[in-house]
Amino acid sequence: MAKQREEFVCTACGAHSPRWTGQCVGCGEWNTVKAATPVGGFSARGGGSRSRAAALAGPEALEDLRGETAKARPTGIPALDGLLGSGLVPGAALLLGGEPGVGKSTLLLQLAALQASQGNRVVYVSGEESLPQLRGRAERLGLLGPGLMALATNNADEALAAIADMGSAPGLIIADSVQTLASPRAEGIPGSVSQVRTVSGELVEAVKRSQATLVLVGHVTKDGQIAGPKLLEHMVDTVLYLEGDRRDYSRVLRVLKNRFGPSDELLVFTMEEKGLSVVDDPSTFFLGARDASLSGAAVSVAMDGRRPFAVEIQALATKSFLAIPRRAALGFDNNRLHLLLAVLEKRLRLPLGSNDIYVKQGGGLALRDPGLDLGLAASVLSSFYDAPLPEGAAFWGELDLNGHVRPVSGHDTRLKQAGRLGYGPLLHSGTCKTLEDLRRALFGKAQG
Repeated sequence: MAKQREEFVCTACGAHSPRWTGQCVGCGEWNTVKAATPVGGFSARGGGSRSRAAALAGPEALEDLRGETAKARPTGIPALDGLLGSGLVPGAALLLGGEPGVGKSTLLLQLAALQASQGNRVVYVSGEESLPQLRGRAERLGLLGPGLMALATNNADEALAAIADMGSAPGLIIADSVQTLASPRAEGIPGSVSQVRTVSGELVEAVKRSQATLVLVGHVTKDGQIAGPKLLEHMVDTVLYLEGDRRDYSRVLRVLKNRFGPSDELLVFTMEEKGLSVVDDPSTFFLGARDASLSGAAVSVAMDGRRPFAVEIQALATKSFLAIPRRAALGFDNNRLHLLLAVLEKRLRLPLGSNDIYVKQGGGLALRDPGLDLGLAASVLSSFYDAPLPEGAAFWGELDLNGHVRPVSGHDTRLKQAGRLGYGPLLHSGTCKTLEDLRRALFGKAQG
């Protein structure tokens, strides 16, 4: 028998090494490189015993396989069913990420209560809250009812036992969160790379052999990414991200990956006393009440995935008394703001270098749509000239470095949405070709 090759893994970043070193070459941490623990006859880098058995059995022809495709169960929230594709698929694993306090546990507790009310078995595994705390939150939200089971533990084996107890009966397992669970078959403290990889792998493998659906809650890093190894996102079938300001009442649930449906959809919620409530028509939700007679405000029809939104872009340009004028952006990429201001100053010969400029997206929504460029430029020009934009005007289009307006994806969808909402005039790549055309259409003859 060939000698099994020994391998070492960094418990901080997950980097692999053929030999032990005092300092990890991947992240630079000291004393974090450990020997990989074999799991099911394989190293921690490889698969478990199920993968080995599948490899020994050999490949099979897909057309010869018999059996019915597992039918998804409705979540109890029709809009969430559409977001996921069809609902909760038996044997599927979902990963839900989001900042602390954004409402992940609240949403999942609502989902668990809805599933329990439909007669499905539900186990909420909480590694962060005690059972009295979990019961208090469920009571406050009005979600207490028969069939809603809870387990407070940091032991991954107890969560695995809960999955095994379900057997072939459909059910829902919620692990809140995967960073708080620990497995005796992995080294390191809960939340370390080795523990997260092992715990998530064991839970996903166990749920694949059952009719239950697994939901893993993941922490996020300082830059908003889901914490843990990137392998965690590849192991699950669906990756969801709940975002929003804890001080605001709106939340956005995005699909980053989905094997059972679209991966470019989103769902808008409002945080209310009894939990999260779905916004049925979010197209104008982030627009709010606005005064069209004020300068520095423009309506842009933006796209997030396949859904159009009408959002207000606000800008304030005021004379600066600083050696270096200030530039601040809320809801926009600050680098993109600097780029667009440089284009405006160069192509329209505007003295923006002597002005402090502040821009924000109204409603607290943060979009990364390049079609917002034209609306941002219009709002800056409106504030700079201190002249309001035409009432009902709507903008979309991408600006290049030459000051030309480029078409953006979803043009027909934006056009249809703007018509449905009664906007006009509409300024986009088809009605204005350059920034000079935009300025002339909004403020008459060219100005300097």
